[in-house]
Amino acid sequence: MTEKLLPSAGQADEAASRTLRILDGVFDAEAKQRVGVRLWDGTRWPDDAPRPATLVLNHPGALRTMFLPGTELALAEAYLYDDFDIVGDIEAVFGLADALAARTSGWRKKLAAARDLLRLPAGSNPEYGQRGPARLAGKRHSVERDRAAVTYHYDVSNDFYALWLDRRMVYSCAYFQAADDDLDTAQARKLDTLCRKLRLQPGQRLLDIGCGWGGLVMYAAQHYDVDATGITLSGPQVALANERIAAAGLADRCRVEARDYRELDEPAGYDALVSVGMFEHVGAAVLPAYFAQAWRLLKPGGAFLNHGIASRATDAPLHGPSFSDTYVFPDGELTPINITLHAAEGAGFEVRDVESLREHYALTLRHWVRRLEAEHDQALKFVDEPTYRVWRLFMSGSAHGFTTGRLNVYQALLVKPDARGRSGLPLTRDDWYVAA
Repeated sequence: MTEKLLPSAGQADEAASRTLRILDGVFDAEAKQRVGVRLWDGTRWPDDAPRPATLVLNHPGALRTMFLPGTELALAEAYLYDDFDIVGDIEAVFGLADALAARTSGWRKKLAAARDLLRLPAGSNPEYGQRGPARLAGKRHSVERDRAAVTYHYDVSNDFYALWLDRRMVYSCAYFQAADDDLDTAQARKLDTLCRKLRLQPGQRLLDIGCGWGGLVMYAAQHYDVDATGITLSGPQVALANERIAAAGLADRCRVEARDYRELDEPAGYDALVSVGMFEHVGAAVLPAYFAQAWRLLKPGGAFLNHGIASRATDAPLHGPSFSDTYVFPDGELTPINITLHAAEGAGFEVRDVESLREHYALTLRHWVRRLEAEHDQALKFVDEPTYRVWRLFMSGSAHGFTTGRLNVYQALLVKPDARGRSGLPLTRDDWYVAA
């Protein structure tokens, strides 16, 4: 981590007193119950009572570095580069951030807060470490730039992801029968739910757009006897997925290829399409082309299940660089579900079912965070501390977002009717819920 500039003892004492006054001014009574603060000199605020989470300020200028810029990105970078740490339940801190934003809204409050923060010592510039912020070039959502964006996120280390994902390495929302289901069980249920919604039949051809490490294509080939192809832009994902496919004896029925969906040229080549957790990379401006390509690849009477995270239609767009765009999913875009469905219908698809899995994603993310935290020391064999903190921060923040409703995730079942308008679907969904 970056070494911080240390003030004199007198300056540090003054900074400690000022820091405590700032905390008294911005924390309300409810926040004080959830989160405590420990200063660089060991002082605890508001008292020594245990709390779900503790903010650890690592130097006298920590609050200044965290809050003076007034951006989500600056606050995130202060955590990534060790101006402060979070001990305990990191998700609890996001509720505090919401409360702080509400208490300091309005220009007079912001000016007063800035005046107090400026009186704290300045910190030093961070050293970005192994990974650093994303730096993409070229036209946004071009094939080349999308490949670079995917590489930035997914090519960190297969071993790193394997530490905290389930045994199939499914990197998307699981499906829980009960809140205390284990992650392997919930992810297997999700894969089966996808296959049931698509009503896969033996011998059909399935295309998984953005297949990750191949968990779904392997499951569909094993349990539904389909011929399954997965595509991804990540070279390490392709290599590990095909290694796992070969080890499972499935190479004659499924495969993973390094392809962009726009590069496929098999008109009406697939009986069913699925896209799980890739949709967020597409981009709002490209949605018509995305669904048009899916329509072209799908046989008449076929089904396309599109599973993706969505924003709320009522939320204003964010301005300026975000933590996610800078360190997690560069060029990622969340669109409201109504925009997604409008684009799908514009390509010719008929919308037959939409299901929100919002609560399921919050549960999934909490599993991932707990597993990642339990493997902290092992994770540092594959990534550096700032990279570990990127995933801890973004996954816990996402859990908070799904819990509060700021984020949602939808499975939309779309069909391509044949020339006579037949969907090929039964009259009810009963077959989805019959015990296997």
